[in-house]
Amino acid sequence: MQSSRIEVLSELEKKVLWLASWTIHNANHLRENVDGLKVGGHQASSASLATIMTALYFDILRPQDRVAVKPHASPIFHAIQYLLGKQTREKLENFRGYKGAQSYPSRTKDIDDVDFSTGSVGLGVAQTLFSSIVQDYVHAHGLAKDKPEGRMIALVGDAELDEGNIFEALLEGWKQSLRNCWWIVDYNRQSLDAVVREGLWERYEQLFTNFGWEVVIVKYGSLQEAAFREPGGDKLRAWIDACPNPLYSALVFQGGAAWRKRLLDEIGDQGPVTALIEKRSDEELARLMNNLGGHDLPALIKAFQSIKHDRPVCFICYTVKGFGLPMAGHKDNHAGLMTPAQMETFRTQNHVRPGHEWDKFEGLTLPQETLQGFLDKVPFAQRKPAAKAPRIDIPATLSVPAQAVTSTQTGFGALMNEIAKSKEAYASRIVTTSPDVTVSTNLGAWVNRRGLFARSASLDTFRNERIPSTFAWEFSPGGQHIELGIAEMNLFILLSALGLSHAIEGERLLPIGTLYDPFIARGLDALNYACYQDARFIVVATPSGITLAPEGGAHQSIAQPLIGMAQDGLASFEPAFVDELAVILRFALDYIQKDGDATPSERNWLRDETGGSIYLRLSTRPVEQPQRAMSDELQQGIIDGAYWLRKPGPNAQVVVAYTGAIAPEAIEAVGLMGEDRRDVGLLAVTSADRLNAGWTAAQRAREHGLVHARSHIERLLDDVPAHCGLVTVLDGHPATLSWLGGVHGHRTRGLGVEHFGQTGSLPDLYRHYGIDANAIIAAAQGLTAGRPIRYLRALP
Repeated sequence: MQSSRIEVLSELEKKVLWLASWTIHNANHLRENVDGLKVGGHQASSASLATIMTALYFDILRPQDRVAVKPHASPIFHAIQYLLGKQTREKLENFRGYKGAQSYPSRTKDIDDVDFSTGSVGLGVAQTLFSSIVQDYVHAHGLAKDKPEGRMIALVGDAELDEGNIFEALLEGWKQSLRNCWWIVDYNRQSLDAVVREGLWERYEQLFTNFGWEVVIVKYGSLQEAAFREPGGDKLRAWIDACPNPLYSALVFQGGAAWRKRLLDEIGDQGPVTALIEKRSDEELARLMNNLGGHDLPALIKAFQSIKHDRPVCFICYTVKGFGLPMAGHKDNHAGLMTPAQMETFRTQNHVRPGHEWDKFEGLTLPQETLQGFLDKVPFAQRKPAAKAPRIDIPATLSVPAQAVTSTQTGFGALMNEIAKSKEAYASRIVTTSPDVTVSTNLGAWVNRRGLFARSASLDTFRNERIPSTFAWEFSPGGQHIELGIAEMNLFILLSALGLSHAIEGERLLPIGTLYDPFIARGLDALNYACYQDARFIVVATPSGITLAPEGGAHQSIAQPLIGMAQDGLASFEPAFVDELAVILRFALDYIQKDGDATPSERNWLRDETGGSIYLRLSTRPVEQPQRAMSDELQQGIIDGAYWLRKPGPNAQVVVAYTGAIAPEAIEAVGLMGEDRRDVGLLAVTSADRLNAGWTAAQRAREHGLVHARSHIERLLDDVPAHCGLVTVLDGHPATLSWLGGVHGHRTRGLGVEHFGQTGSLPDLYRHYGIDANAIIAAAQGLTAGRPIRYLRALP
């Protein structure tokens, strides 16, 4: 007799729950034996999603669909991938161990089919929304023509919806006419510390409906629906609907006898409903009351298959946290683990023999041939590995009209304007975005030429009314700028989605996002998330530092250079001049496409073949531009992180190293010191991040026996005499550059900004914070012996 699809799925659901539970139990046993640590394995959170994920992965998903799995459901995800042949037993046995399956699904660290990394709750949810928008962008631009549109699906914990970034994303999705996005809410009514408030689902329903989503509530399972059709069933349904969340969870934990007593006490002797209750054993009654829609395969499949349109959908699926496990429903079950005795009982219930815990079909009743034949035909498993998206050629140089005095922010706008004029292929792959600061970050000229993206065309009303305006804001499917509202979290999650287009959509985009440098910190969690996924993009942060003098402390950045240095997967630059910026931007457009060997280059000890994302910290301060030829050596120095603007002589007493907009003060100080300090050097640092990364890599290489390893900064400082002092200065935290003294042991004085800024003129602020020419000279005199420097004025 042929087994029905639901029978096969039910068998697989049991196996998924067993494998996930055994994975967690085995991992904790291993950890406890090895290092004495025992950590919660999210057994309860995983269990609540076992049925939903079984229905999705084995029945509903198509090859083109993409899923962000709720972080705590990673054991269920890995178990499903194991059954599909995409995860290994060795990785599962080492779950949460070194190089084992990850605690939370990771694109870069797991070997199985992870679409989106998750971990910091809420971010993976929003990622699916922005990935849907990116899919629309790709198809609207005539790319990925042979690839069918997929759904971007997030498995969401109900407590996860407390995260504010989700609601920022919802608003942006409404603005961008979101399509092909499903959010499936695991409504188990428990957060980490408590049971969620009553009636929350009604607020969710209203909220999502207001933003144009269809809301599908999957509350009752097949057993409950059948019971409701019995005499008295309407009374049982009314009681379930009125039961408070904490009480329902407590009764789930207590079991059938507790259900019976509570139902009979509260419903009373009402004939038909009493008979409905009494004709069921305690075990049958518990099974009925626990049969919520999120644990019922027929109910879930019916709900998922009912969607025949591409509008966004929110499924609210009622579940029991820890369903099928001894701690089901208990409010303390978040980090709970089954005891060895409970695990043995669970083993018996699943008919799993000792020593056969990892066997794919152990304990199941259907023939192995039937189960394996089903798995071999699962639609989602037919997805082929994505072909590597081809690299986009970048011109050898980027040209920009020369100006005698300008800022790096203005230079960026001019560079983008020149690119916008280009007919080369790379220009059509650039997509820009900004959180309502497009004009004030100098992207206006680019947008005028390339337009704003929208699925439907919309003309510029001011232009149509013949009102003069500098900017032409016309929306069209061919536009190359995605305008966002003021929400930096949305910017970075959109950049993450755009920066994964080569992997998700099979088409490479070159994303550039702009924002004010102080507000990098507002989106830092999402920036970190984007880098963790290995998304590739360029973020241009401008204006920066206390140099944004009139705006006051709230709009002035201090620690952002340190963020650029510390953030993995992100190479940061802070050029002083526009010719440097042109070299860096050209490098960045190529660098974000690299995905090669991770071995450090012996020239600079940077892992440039692996690539990554780029952070450019720019300024609105106009400075005099150098008139010079861009030699290969100079270009390489700019990219590697530093070059000598004035090389120190053999008797150098002081070297000044500067970064960014403070260049005029550094140049002035060196010029004034030249009469009283010998062979003064001036080091232009374009990337403290890359200098530091190369130095660290070279030290590690030497420690591993590669004695010849020398980094770029070590070579630059090789000829600086040991007695020479270093003065470092930038408009940012002094620790950004003060580490340079550690390279060869030079005495160092780091100048920078350590406190909140204030309004004022540049001379006033630079003097107050000690980064003007006078402060640089004072620092040099304090470091070096010799007669007083004649141009030094007494500091206030």
